[in-house]
Amino acid sequence: MKEYRVAVIPGDNIGPEVTAEGVKCLDLIQELGYCRFSFETYPWGAGYYVKNGRAAPENIAEILSAFDAIYFGAHGDPARVPDGIASQQLMSPLRKGLDLYVNIRPVKSFAGVASPLKSLRSIDLVVVRENAEGEYANVGGRLYRGTPHEMGIQTSVVTRRGAERIMRFAFDLARKRNSKKSVHCVTKSNALPHTMELWDEVFEQVSSAYPDVGTTKSHFDAMSMYLITRPESFDVVVATNLMGDVMSDEAAAVCGGIGLVASGNINPDGKQGMFEPIHGSAPDIAGQGIANPIAAILAAGMMLNWLGEQEAARALEAAVMTVLAQMTIRTRDLAGTARTGEMTAAILSQLRHTPFAPAYPSALP
Repeated sequence: MKEYRVAVIPGDNIGPEVTAEGVKCLDLIQELGYCRFSFETYPWGAGYYVKNGRAAPENIAEILSAFDAIYFGAHGDPARVPDGIASQQLMSPLRKGLDLYVNIRPVKSFAGVASPLKSLRSIDLVVVRENAEGEYANVGGRLYRGTPHEMGIQTSVVTRRGAERIMRFAFDLARKRNSKKSVHCVTKSNALPHTMELWDEVFEQVSSAYPDVGTTKSHFDAMSMYLITRPESFDVVVATNLMGDVMSDEAAAVCGGIGLVASGNINPDGKQGMFEPIHGSAPDIAGQGIANPIAAILAAGMMLNWLGEQEAARALEAAVMTVLAQMTIRTRDLAGTARTGEMTAAILSQLRHTPFAPAYPSALP
């Protein structure tokens, strides 16, 4: 039985709460005989910053490069630490230092989960978000602080290499999914001609190498409307850092909430991957035991799939889908009263009684 070294970064507020539930599921995966894990936990985040003056050590990428995968909760505590500090000292060094240039966010509708859209049909799309440059490249600065002339400059960065590799990943993923085999390019070249015209040009060039994959394209503002009016028409969506971030949250809300959506930060050419829910640290409900653990549990499933443990991933994801379809256990974000641990207990019970699941269409290749 194969063993994997996994670095666990619970983070802040509800981060440790939902991460603990995901680890319970991975513990059961071990018990059922799929594989084994060696966990090591790191207390980095806003709380670590308050105690140590940094959100994480400067050599965080070097420390974590020795692990097979990273399991992350959520970071941030804006009442004590400005959000930008934690992001730039924790997430940015991880994504850039380990070159986790793909942020993959599968969004699907679940049986038993109501959508705010009355006419919603079945959704099964994946947002492939460029994760190393774009609007979050951290190029710019603040000038003349504290004076009437103070100014902030934030520069978006699109490189040919960065655009090409994320688009090739999107097309390769579309080929492997049992779906429409199409890639939708999100752009804003009418208002951002320098960066987004390059983005559009690279998309046209890359798409010519995939004649079997259909293509469509729209501006970011139009896409925000399409995700509400016809989300079922999309398969793989490729976008820059900020645009992919916004759209995946919107698509999650359409499907029932961000407490149901996981994400993976990966380097397809390397050995590293970091997996997390797309939601934040939710300080307003921290410590109450009411957070929905499903996104964190599905992130554990994505990690299993990426590690090569596809059967374990299918079993865990199928357990989540079955519990949601039964409509007997609901956390508050799903209009229920169940506590965090109660939702996990139901998923663990389902997983224990159905340890092997039939083929499940996972988002990761």
